Amino acid sequence: METPNHDTLLYNVALSLIPKIGPGIYKNIISYSGSARHFFSMTKGKIQKIPGLGPKLSEFLHSKDTYLKEASRIIEEAHRNGVKVVCYLDKDFPQRLKSFSDAPVILFTRGEVDLNPARTIGIVGTRNSTAYGKAVAAKIVEDLADYKPTIISGLAYGIDIEAHRAALQANLPTLGILGTPINKVYPAHHIQIAQNMMKSGGLVSEYRIGSALNPSNFPQRNRIIAGLSDALIVVEAAKKGGALITAEIAYSYNKEVFAVPGNLQSSYSEGCNNLIRTMKAGIYMGPKEIEEALSWDKAGTEHITKSVSMDWDQFDELEKSILQMLVQERELEIDQISWKTNIPLSTLASKLLNLEFQGFLKVLPGKKFQLVTSSKK
Repeated sequence: METPNHDTLLYNVALSLIPKIGPGIYKNIISYSGSARHFFSMTKGKIQKIPGLGPKLSEFLHSKDTYLKEASRIIEEAHRNGVKVVCYLDKDFPQRLKSFSDAPVILFTRGEVDLNPARTIGIVGTRNSTAYGKAVAAKIVEDLADYKPTIISGLAYGIDIEAHRAALQANLPTLGILGTPINKVYPAHHIQIAQNMMKSGGLVSEYRIGSALNPSNFPQRNRIIAGLSDALIVVEAAKKGGALITAEIAYSYNKEVFAVPGNLQSSYSEGCNNLIRTMKAGIYMGPKEIEEALSWDKAGTEHITKSVSMDWDQFDELEKSILQMLVQERELEIDQISWKTNIPLSTLASKLLNLEFQGFLKVLPGKKFQLVTSSKK
């Protein structure tokens, strides 16, 4: 694979512009050809051998220059507007998203955005939040401040904007995931808060400057909120809505999902209560739930590393990387191990299974892995 630079960024953006190339096919192309740039120089015969393509791209062969010119225009316009373009192969691309097949392959960011912070919490809820819901959202952020997470939400009315506002008050970085082009804040009423967020955090969108504003973009962006969040907390949600879509996606991603229980007579608690009833979310009672679920200690306290006695020479480099990560973190989900160690999920799964068979790891509920400290030497 090529190290991303301006030239490879150009080809990666151009590749993303080709019709009918979604995230899955895009990744197949990169895997098969080695880079987007190599793909653009391949013959028709070789292109048709790539899984998922076949004769679909015959039109592309006559339009290569068109896509490259459009990609160049997009990148130049982004730079003029203070927007950073991050592609799937860039080291700055969110490692948390790489294991999900439907993750976007190009992101646009504004502000001081760190797409790979150490800790993240997603907070979502209804746009029609009650005074209780807003107070709870602010209290959640306040209580989690000692853990120094990045707060992630969607910049919408209601619970979302309360989470961002509380993060700013607690001096925590916060990311707003947009369903609009990166240069358009919606609702416009939140422009000032968005500007304040850019000083420590900022805005993220898969939609470039000038792209069409489509209502389907908003539920679509929820997969980014879910994927970027180590844990997702739903504060208030009606029976249907974007918050529940985000929770369902996070659950399918094997993320930790929590819901704040609410008044049985309130329609804006129905979604949260149902998530708890169907066991798709744990009950959120306070920061201890997050601390225990994610094995977090409070920032600023001394982290005590387990003293594990084993013969490290018996492991290959990937196995050492996995075990050393679990020595530090105590327990992790497979996708967390993948992005922390940079080991592809396909390779990681077999390594974890082998280490489990040998008695070095055990599997916990929620597809988490934990080091067995009494392992044989």
